[in-house]
Parts: sequence; C-alpha cells; structure tokens
Amino acid sequence: MGLQINTNVTALDALRNLTNVSAAVSSSIEKLSSGLRINQAADDPAGLIISNALQAQVQGLNQAISNSQDATNVIKTAEGGLSEVSNLLDNIRQLAVHAANTGVNDQIAVEADQSQISSAVSSIERIAEQTQFGTKNLLDGTSGISAAVVNTTAISGINIGGTYGGVSTQNGTVNIVVNNAATQAQVAGGAGATYASINASLSTVNGGSTGAGGTVVINGQSISVSGSDTVQTLINKINNLAGSTGVTADFTYANASGAITLTQQNYGGNFKINESESSALVAGTSGTLVTGNNATVTVVASALVNGAVTAVVSTFVGGRSSADSGLRVTDTYGNSILLTEAGNGLSSASQFTVSTVTAGAVQFQIGGNAGQTVSVSLGNVRTSNLGNTVVTGSNLSQVDVTTAQGATNAIKIADEAISQVSQLRANLGAFEANTLQSTIQYLGVGVENLSASESQIRDTNVAQEVVNLTKNQIIQQAGTSVLAQANSAPQQILKLLQ
Repeated sequence: MGLQINTNVTALDALRNLTNVSAAVSSSIEKLSSGLRINQAADDPAGLIISNALQAQVQGLNQAISNSQDATNVIKTAEGGLSEVSNLLDNIRQLAVHAANTGVNDQIAVEADQSQISSAVSSIERIAEQTQFGTKNLLDGTSGISAAVVNTTAISGINIGGTYGGVSTQNGTVNIVVNNAATQAQVAGGAGATYASINASLSTVNGGSTGAGGTVVINGQSISVSGSDTVQTLINKINNLAGSTGVTADFTYANASGAITLTQQNYGGNFKINESESSALVAGTSGTLVTGNNATVTVVASALVNGAVTAVVSTFVGGRSSADSGLRVTDTYGNSILLTEAGNGLSSASQFTVSTVTAGAVQFQIGGNAGQTVSVSLGNVRTSNLGNTVVTGSNLSQVDVTTAQGATNAIKIADEAISQVSQLRANLGAFEANTLQSTIQYLGVGVENLSASESQIRDTNVAQEVVNLTKNQIIQQAGTSVLAQANSAPQQILKLLQ
C-alpha cells in the first residue's frame, strides 16, 4: 500500500469507529439518566409497541381499581339508607304489636301508635326519595326494580327484586300459570251429624230427638251448646270465635239433609282445622285434623342470561314461610306474588300476564377494557313497594292500626317489609364482598404483573448498562488516541522530501 497525503484511510477508519462508540456512550448515558431502555422508537420499535400497550393496560386497571372503590362507596351509601329503613320497620312492627293488644288499649292509645307509625312511614319514604350519591338517587326505584300489577283479577300484589331465577332481572312482563291451586282446610259434616234445617234443634241430630248437645273444640277454642240450642246457635258461636280460630261455619244441604261445614279462612298448608267434639254435633267424629294445600305457580319473566335478555321460567310455591298463606307464592330469591281467590281458580295450561317489570340498575366499569362492567339493582324502598304481597290490596303506606284487624295486618305487612329490606341488604352485601372487593384484589395482582412485564421491556438494566458505558468509554478513549496517531501518519511523508 502506498503513502498518500490527500486520503488518510487509516484516520477515516479510526474516525468511523470512534463515532460509533461515541454514539454508544451517548445512548448509555441517556438510558442511565432516564432510567428507560427505550427512549425513542429507534431504540426498540417492537418493544415500544408492546410496552405502550402494556402501559395503557396498567393505567386502565389502575382506573378500574379506583372505579371499584367508588362503586363500593355507592353500595355502602345505599346500604346505610337500608339500615335505617330496617330500624324504622322494627319500630313500626313494635307499635303494631302494641296496638294489637286490644284488651288493654283504648282509642287514644291506638291513635298514638298510629301517629308514630305514620311518622315512621313518612321517614322511610323520605329516605327512599333522598338517599343519593352525588345527584344519583339510589333507593327510589330509579336504580332498582319496580313491578306493577296489570291484572288485578289474578293477583293483588307482586314483588320482584334484582335477582330472578338466579340471574339479573330485566324489563318485561311477568306471566304465570297456576299449576296447583291453593285450597282451604274444610271439615264437611254430613257423614255423622245431619239436621233437617238450620233452625232445627241440636237434639234432632241424625233424625233423633235425644241429642244432648256437648262441647266442640276448634283449634283450641271450646264452644259449648245444649240439646235445646239450634243449629244456627252453634254456627253463630263458631263464627264469633273465627278471629281466634280462623275457622268459619255454615250450613250446607246434600241428599235432602243438612250439615255444618267448617272452613278455614286462610288458604294453604300452614292453616288447619283441628276439631274435636264430645258428641255428634259437626263431623260426628272426634279428633279431626285437616290442612289446606299451597298453590304452585310457574312464573315467566325476563332476565339476563349469558348477556342476552331471555324469558326465564321459575317455580313459585305458596306457604313457604310458616305464617304465609297458600296464596302467597314465593321463590328462593325473595320474590313473591299474592294470588287473588279468582287468580287461584284460573288453573290452566295457558299463561296470562299479571305484571310489568321496570328494571333499573347501576352499572360499574370494573375492568380495564370495554365491556368489563357489572350491574346491580339497589332496590325500591318506597312505602307502596314494601309489604305489598301479604295482605290483599294493602302495603306499608296504607298501614292502619286503629282497628284490631288493621293491627294484625300491620304486623304481617311489617314482617314482609323487613324481609324485603333484609334481602336487599344481603344482596348488596354479597355484591360488595364477592364482586367489588374481589375485583379490587385481582386487579391489583394484574397491575403488579403487567407492570413487571412492561418494566422488563422498557426500563434500563442499570448494572448491564454501566458495564456497557464503562467498556465504551475505554474504547472511546482508545479510539481518540488512535485517531490522533492516524492523523499524524502523513507527516512521515515529509521525511521522504528532505
């Protein structure tokens, strides 16, 4: 190779290497000073795409955690309102029990009870209207389920909550089929005690003339009559105790003779006639015990199944609770329907529409991606919606304890209202614990793992980068020295010119 002055290839080669190592030193300093391995797209184009996607996901999950915490606060606000409603209902029930003690109370006392109950009912209505989170109403039905009766012939009340058939209740109609009608317990005389007419003397039982009367015991209440009393007298005495026994009597004719028939006023298996008699007066047989049958109803309503609104079929059974009428049919989720006597008699294979459901709910975004939401019904605790399926045509807003029957009905209504509110509180508590709190937990784990993955791609490995910087700085120093020597090489040519 010859010696040239104009082109110093050796110096150019040293300059190129020095430029490269200087760029590497600058890159290492940038990475160490920023803490990031990727400071610009050229550092790692594929890594930039992946890390940006991970970073967006982490930020979305962090916001979802915040959303879930806000949702928890909404649920706690609603549950706080329901807790106070529950306390007021307890007070209403206590006052109704006091008012039902008619043997002690005078009119002033029961009117005082009614005044306190009216005040408590007003407070419940106010809580329903004014419980808010920000400006969002929580308990007035706009964020809950409201069911309106559209067939008053078939049913007198309906309560449908946020869960139907194990899934979320949706807007739609409620259709029913009465599979098995409820019946009343009945003891039909005639086999052992017959009379010529309702005005006949009891001594003429079974066509004789020597009947001496006796004692009839119905559900623990004793009625005594003599042989000279008439059938009408015995019937009147039985009916006078109907408030205690739940049993009425009337006179029925069959096969040219008449007999006393006992009928339980309430429908279903929870209500019985336990009748015994010292001599043939009613059934002719002592120790009769009969009960009624409970209604079984197939209910079809709209609910959310796998993301689609579907007609869901559920079976409601009457008399499920110990004090329930056989006409009050319920499911295992706290939903209930109160059949009328006419509706109970509409047993057929065809459905008929009894109600429309308006399903309000609050929706929470609890995930980092579109569509990752949950909904929950906060309930409707307006007084017209509480205790509305236990006494025909009545609800909490209509409670009146100024009469003995009104006080008894008030206790039943308060019991059902307490059960409804308790079910709402339980549903919200389960949603908070099993959905929101668990979501916060697993989202936290997701943020941790995604952040680790993002860091692996984007962040600087400081130890490795210090090694690279040290190495490149040494090479840079060496390159500078070598370039200086390469630049001095053409000066050797001057010696040839001397």
